[in-house]
Amino acid sequence: MLHKSREDRMKSTHQLDLSRRPVVALADEYPSGFVDTAHSHERIQLLYACSGVMSVVTDKTSFVIPPQRAVWIPSQVQHEVSCRGPVSLRTLYIDPRYERDDPDCHIVEVGQLLRALILEVTQFEHDYDLQGREGQIVSLLVSELLASPKVPYAAPMPTDPRLVRVCREIIEHPSDQRDIDQWADIAGMSRRSFTRAFKRETGMGVALWRQQVRLLEALSLLSTGSSVTSVAMDVGYDSASAFCAMFQRAFGVSPSRYSF
Repeated sequence: MLHKSREDRMKSTHQLDLSRRPVVALADEYPSGFVDTAHSHERIQLLYACSGVMSVVTDKTSFVIPPQRAVWIPSQVQHEVSCRGPVSLRTLYIDPRYERDDPDCHIVEVGQLLRALILEVTQFEHDYDLQGREGQIVSLLVSELLASPKVPYAAPMPTDPRLVRVCREIIEHPSDQRDIDQWADIAGMSRRSFTRAFKRETGMGVALWRQQVRLLEALSLLSTGSSVTSVAMDVGYDSASAFCAMFQRAFGVSPSRYSF
């Protein structure tokens, strides 16, 4: 993977005066395999890929972000961003006074209006007129973001480094078929200790957590045009029918709903 240090990332943003306007937007293009290593911001960050798929990992949660969604990252939250393929990224740096009550990252559903607002604000000069058209559009954008419901598509991350090692392996390879005993070996723990610790830290068993990761990966693959059958195989299901049944139970709709 192509890793980019925090210092390199700052080269893209050091010319932005993030204190002069309530929202400052930046457009970036990243290649497949790009990784923006763990870092945080003084401002809230909204990451929106208008094309391509990202994964975002924090100390608490793992997300997969297809183009129909964005991720809201509160100020000072450490996060790592990886590009599953070429990504056309639009980033909003938002004044911390707009922090929501929940201090954790969350997914935002990006409909046609919100997408249009994000893309429009990205075109503004960074010293746009607060009292004119630009200021009104930014105000509407912030209102839409604050009113947007949180989308519960995430996998909670453990804090124990041994469990994190296992979780990152599953995130990188969601079709991996290793069983509990093999994952416990990777963690360097007994099966009993591993399963108890995993459930204590994530709120679910390993099988359910892996299922969640597989479904999130499936969402991203479907959004890029992959067929239901190929997605089922790619995320570790034995058949498309088994995958469709699980997807329907989890999201209440058929996988074809997310194909574009």
